[in-house]
Amino acid sequence: MLDDRARTLLKTLVERYIADGQPVGSRTLSRASGLELSPATIRNVMADLEELGLIASPHTSAGRVPTARGYRLFVDTMLTARPSGTADAAAGATHAQLRETVNEQLHPDQPQRVITHAAQVLSNLSHFVGVITAPRKTSVFHHIEFLRLGDRRVLVILVAPDGDVQNRVVFTARDHSQGELIEASNFINAHYSGLTIEAVRERLKTEVDALRGEIATLMQAAVQAGTEAAGDGGEQLFVSGERNLLAVEDFSNDMGSLRKLFDLFEHKTQLMRLLDVSSRAEGVRIYIGGESQVVPYEELSIVSAPYEVDGQVVGTLGVIGPTRMAYDRMIQIVDITSRLVSHALTQPR
Repeated sequence: MLDDRARTLLKTLVERYIADGQPVGSRTLSRASGLELSPATIRNVMADLEELGLIASPHTSAGRVPTARGYRLFVDTMLTARPSGTADAAAGATHAQLRETVNEQLHPDQPQRVITHAAQVLSNLSHFVGVITAPRKTSVFHHIEFLRLGDRRVLVILVAPDGDVQNRVVFTARDHSQGELIEASNFINAHYSGLTIEAVRERLKTEVDALRGEIATLMQAAVQAGTEAAGDGGEQLFVSGERNLLAVEDFSNDMGSLRKLFDLFEHKTQLMRLLDVSSRAEGVRIYIGGESQVVPYEELSIVSAPYEVDGQVVGTLGVIGPTRMAYDRMIQIVDITSRLVSHALTQPR
C-alpha cells in the first residue's frame, strides 16, 4: 500500500518517463508533481519505491525509470483512460479517424478487407505493431461419408453446409467392411448433421457407451478428422507495422531484443496463443513485460481486446509495443477499433 504522496510521485515519474524516455530525477519530480517537498524527502520516497520493485535506477543515470511492476500498478490504479466521445481533442480525432477508416474505406460485405485493414489502422495510429486474428470458422459438417481403403485405413469425407469438402485418412483398430461404414455414416448423418465438431464431441462423452462399438469408433475418428480439418483452415493472424519497432529508442540499440521480437512476429504461434487467451476476457486486456507467460518478453507490452460478430466473440485485435507506451492512448485506440470492427462485420450482408 502506498500513501498519497508516494502514489503521486510514482504516477508523475511514469508519465514523465513515457513522455520523455529519460530517467526521471528528484528535481524533475519536484517540479512536475506539484508537491512542496524537499529533494531529500523525494529521494527517500524514491528509495522506498525502488525497494518495492516499482522503479529502478539505470547504471548510467541518477534518475529512475518504472519497472514492469511499476507500470502495472500505474495502469491498474492510476490511469484514467479517456472513453471515446469525450471532449478531448485527441480522443475525438482518434475516434473520428477510426470511424472514417472503417465505415467509409471498408465494406461490410468484404470481411477479409476489414480484418487486414484493421491491423494497418492499429499500427498507423499507435506507431507500433497492429495485430488481429481473423474470425474463427466454426467447424460444422452437413454430411459425412466413410470409404474403406483396406489395411484398417478409412477415408473420412466431411462436407460443410457451404459445400466445402475435407478429406482425411484415419486408422482404425480393426478392418471395417464397406457395409459397416455405410451404416455408420447413415447413423451419423441422421443424428449429428448440422452440429459443430465441438458439440458432437460433447455429446459423444455421454453417448459413446450407448453406441455400438464400430459406430462409436468411427464417430470418434470423424470428430478427430473434423478437428484436424478445422485446424488446417484455422485462425489467421494479420500483423502490420513490425518495422515501426526499428524506430523505437528502447529497442534500436539492442539488436538482440530486435531479433527476438522479429522471430516472434515471424512464427506467430505465441501471439496466437496469447490472443486466444485475450478473446476469453471482456474488454481491453493489458499485458506488461513478461507477465503474460505466453509472450515472455520483458521489453514488450500488449494491449488487446476481443471483437464480435452478431454478439459472439470471433477474434482479437491489439497493439504491441515497448513497455514505455502511452497506455491511455493505446487503450482508446484498441477499444475503438474493436467496437468499429465488430460493427462493420455485423452489418447486414
